[in-house]
Amino acid sequence: MTLKASFQKWQETILRKSLDKFKERKERFETSSGIEVPRVPLSADEGSDYEKKLGFPGEYPYTRGVQPTMYRSRFWTMRQYAGFSTAEESNKRYRYLLGQGQTGLSVAFDLPTQIGYDADDPIAQGEVGKVGVSISSIHDMEQLFDQIPLEQVSTSMTINAPAGVLLAMYIAVAKRQGADVKKLRGTIQNDILKEYVARGTYIFPPAPSMRLITDIFQYCAAEVPSWNTISISGYHIREAGSTAAQEVAFTLSNAIAYVEAALQAGLSVDEFAGQLSFFFNAHNNLLEEVAKFRAARRMWARIMRERFKAQKPSSWQLRFHTQTAGSTLTAQQPENNVVRVTLQALSAVLGGTQSLHTNSMDEALWLPTEKAVRVALRTQQIIAHESGVADAVDPLAGSYLIEYLTDEIENLATDYISKIDDMGGALQAIEKGYMQNEIQDAAYVAQQAIESGEQVIVGMNQFKVQEDLTLERLRVDPAIEMGQKMKLRELRETRDQRLAEELLEKLKSAAMGTENLMPLFIECVENDITLGEICNTLRVVWGEYVAEGF
Repeated sequence: MTLKASFQKWQETILRKSLDKFKERKERFETSSGIEVPRVPLSADEGSDYEKKLGFPGEYPYTRGVQPTMYRSRFWTMRQYAGFSTAEESNKRYRYLLGQGQTGLSVAFDLPTQIGYDADDPIAQGEVGKVGVSISSIHDMEQLFDQIPLEQVSTSMTINAPAGVLLAMYIAVAKRQGADVKKLRGTIQNDILKEYVARGTYIFPPAPSMRLITDIFQYCAAEVPSWNTISISGYHIREAGSTAAQEVAFTLSNAIAYVEAALQAGLSVDEFAGQLSFFFNAHNNLLEEVAKFRAARRMWARIMRERFKAQKPSSWQLRFHTQTAGSTLTAQQPENNVVRVTLQALSAVLGGTQSLHTNSMDEALWLPTEKAVRVALRTQQIIAHESGVADAVDPLAGSYLIEYLTDEIENLATDYISKIDDMGGALQAIEKGYMQNEIQDAAYVAQQAIESGEQVIVGMNQFKVQEDLTLERLRVDPAIEMGQKMKLRELRETRDQRLAEELLEKLKSAAMGTENLMPLFIECVENDITLGEICNTLRVVWGEYVAEGF
């Protein structure tokens, strides 16, 4: 008897008897992507080629992980996202986290920095140091990493539109420390397409923005070979309301656009592909999230080898950072967020992440306190050292449900990518509002489920209590804005102003041409030209992007 025949017999006898006695809670069980969760899925390997779909860890198509031994050899990088107030305050938090066992740094910048304004710009008023650290000059960057040897740590910087300028500051600070720039390790997010789709911290129109990205690809390939030049982000797409399948599809479509832009700029695929990295969300549905990570790896391997003809195995590997889902945190009963974050972090580990940030329990209320951050870091350490899940490679492989969900995520995401290809690619899909509308529709459906009570959110729409919040609160002193303004005033008074003006004029001319801007960015920041001055010069040449209605 075949497997399918045995399954049919089971349905008609044992299952039917059970259903006659006990009804199921729903007529249809499904994931956030609308995939029906089968009661008993059949083997994913029946009638398929195991090597083609799964393979072994560390080999194509990397469904089971990008390293042969994964966490049996080395844990993922525990990289807590942090940054607030001044560079001095953030530096204290970084050194505290490193002292508590964190193994990599992750920098959060304030909103003015993210959109290329100095702390003394009128548009920055009231926002300096509020949602991240304020960085306007190389002196701020130098203070941010005081007593932290950049040659020895891996640093991630969540910065997009002005990514090249912030990377230039980082490189310049490393040089002042006496570090070998070729040994620097880390990542800049540098993903402008998802800013147009889901986040909004863009500055320039698409064409010059893509030029900045490929300039970084080209420069780092030669000068900073261990640096990840982009972190192509599905995280913010998911936070905006997408399903898991949409997160994979839109992220990989954006990645395809970056690869094509780099090829058009004259780079060879194997020259830069190994420095691409990804950034995904870890949401609440643990099993779907594990499948999502596995599907994304397999899809990217095939895209790089079959579509772009990459030859190096390192070019086929999808390496990714994960952050737990901020949008799932509740202000009600915030201690419950520790449980949510634990499950989300577990999905990332079971799915084979390379680095991980765990959100703090109080982030739905305010910037996280030191204690809350410590609990979030301890969550990762307990998973690593106490749970046993890091002892095996791809622990859930072979689960009928996991393999089924992996295939279904891949099928849905592949359909989306085909539609986007038919539109001319990610940029054209974004300009038409396609991705944005799909995300908005998915977010609306999810919100309706929450408001109707169909989707239970513990402590918010069910299991509610009257409570007085007793958590410690982190407050950012509004006086820091004045302090940052004073620093900038002193910088402009003491620097070589004539040289600064000459370099900005040189930058303006270069922006009108085609030369790589990274060396000039480094020269500018080393001579005390600020982030805002560089970005404003580029604004004069390129203009600013204004999203059109769709």
